[in-house]
Amino acid sequence: MKHMNESFPEDFILMGFTKYPWLDVPLFFALLTSYMFTLLGNIAIILVSQLDSQLQSPMYFFLTSLSFLDLCFTTTTVPQMLFNLGGPNKNITYIGCMTQAYVFHWLGCTECVLLGTMALDRYVAVCKPLRYPVIMNHKLCWQLSSTAWLIGLANSLLQSTLTVQLPLCGNQELDHFFCELPGLIKMACVDATVNELTLAVVATCLIMGPLSMILVSYSYIAQAVFQIPSADGRLKAFNTCSSHLLVVSLFYGPGIYIYMQPSGDSPQDLIKILTLFYCVITPMANPFIYTLRNKDVKGALRRLLRQAILSKRI
Repeated sequence: MKHMNESFPEDFILMGFTKYPWLDVPLFFALLTSYMFTLLGNIAIILVSQLDSQLQSPMYFFLTSLSFLDLCFTTTTVPQMLFNLGGPNKNITYIGCMTQAYVFHWLGCTECVLLGTMALDRYVAVCKPLRYPVIMNHKLCWQLSSTAWLIGLANSLLQSTLTVQLPLCGNQELDHFFCELPGLIKMACVDATVNELTLAVVATCLIMGPLSMILVSYSYIAQAVFQIPSADGRLKAFNTCSSHLLVVSLFYGPGIYIYMQPSGDSPQDLIKILTLFYCVITPMANPFIYTLRNKDVKGALRRLLRQAILSKRI
């Protein structure tokens, strides 16, 4: 056995679903397939938003930011999960685990704030359409996006640093697929009530703050949509906004269940499934949600594919 000091192991054993070994092969292929779709879908959204001149509005700026964030978010966890599921080695180094915890928490918090910012963008677009280009100018979009990343980073530095300082007394087994703060806090061999309360309070603020902004924005949007005289206008506004609401539901639902209740109140297997949902399924689904419900994006994808085909023929 590797040497371990009194408080911190050299590596961790990620338990995952080790008590259900028959799940390793199907879960490996399911994760690999979803990861490939995530990469293809989000890269396609980024490319089409950057290359198509008709998709240069603030909405697609934030959609590009979300796609880039989802690429980073899923890449933080899935390659390690595939490595552990693909063989008998279930370990991750201590440094790798702590790095993963910092980055995963940073990106998760950033996405919470970014989804709230996107609701604000939709509010301005629907409720103040004539002033939309002036209000949501390029500089403000960059400032809002940067603020989301900085808030996520600041929270991750606070929460993760508090968690890293907890002594583990040589505990190696982490009952999860990857290194996440709630699981690391449970491994501590001292009273971690302060850490649990801090995580719950800050998570509540980071979830409920943007979520409140989303609900308020969409209450005004709903009133404005019903006042649009043309049926086509109402349908276009509804499709655009419903895509964002669906993404919000897929991301916030599991997050609220995992982070906004007392530690230990839920079965760990259920926590693992919900975590897989919002860190694997949601990033994969986002590009398809926005593509299938958005005529502009579908049109831009067709134009991009047509140009690619024609360039090969020439």
